[in-house]
Amino acid sequence: MIKRLTLCADDFAQSSNISNGILDLLDKRRLSATSVMSQSPHWPSLATALKHFDGDADIGLHFNLTHPFDADARPLLHWLLLSQLRQLSPQSIQDSALAQIDRFCQYFGRLPDFIDGHQHVHALPIIRNALLAAIALRWPTNVAPYLRSPEQLGHTGDSRLKAIILRAVTKGFTQLANQADINTPPWFAGLCTLNTGANFAELMPIWLKKCPDQSLIMCHPGHTTTDPDDPSNATRALEYDYLTSDAFEDLCLQYEVKITRFSAEHNNS
Repeated sequence: MIKRLTLCADDFAQSSNISNGILDLLDKRRLSATSVMSQSPHWPSLATALKHFDGDADIGLHFNLTHPFDADARPLLHWLLLSQLRQLSPQSIQDSALAQIDRFCQYFGRLPDFIDGHQHVHALPIIRNALLAAIALRWPTNVAPYLRSPEQLGHTGDSRLKAIILRAVTKGFTQLANQADINTPPWFAGLCTLNTGANFAELMPIWLKKCPDQSLIMCHPGHTTTDPDDPSNATRALEYDYLTSDAFEDLCLQYEVKITRFSAEHNNS
């Protein structure tokens, strides 16, 4: 039985090297989605190249509060702590979400197919409510992007502690999204150590064997980057090389996995 999988590369537009790697993988049909960091100064020049894949892949917004594109960015720990203490300003977060959505539209010409979050900030308390409010302001009635739900994590990857924390801090996200009539892929994976010891190639067979139909797996490929603010710079080329390999293609055939868009397949199912 064929299993439909959305394989999404995060961080498009964070740098030209990352983005060019993602564009190569989209062209080779080894990805079916990518999420854009629309605050990036690289986004205006990269949007045209990404537009080439519009309709063949889901193009989404990678909502950011942590990567230092502007003075409002703060480390992940800041958002984790203050979201749990309920000490964040919903209005300021909503304003940031609207600005990022609008900048995506400005250069891509339409609203994103989906929204996820850099370091999963979109699913934290307070932040998620503000994001849903922003979606309600920008999308027509009865139309909405789908959302990545880290709460639906189906495999711990190579960091059980990170998985436990992620599930705990995003608890309730799926229910909140569904109450707003917003779809979330039912199974999620992709947690992987962000250093040269990462075992992405060993984890992918586990994920592809385990994933059910209409799953979502995130990845962080790209050409080599030396960005000091990029926590994934040690592993991007490793992920890129594996995803272009015959081994990955053979694995998809072995486990009867079809890499496809979630939005198109979900709407047709």
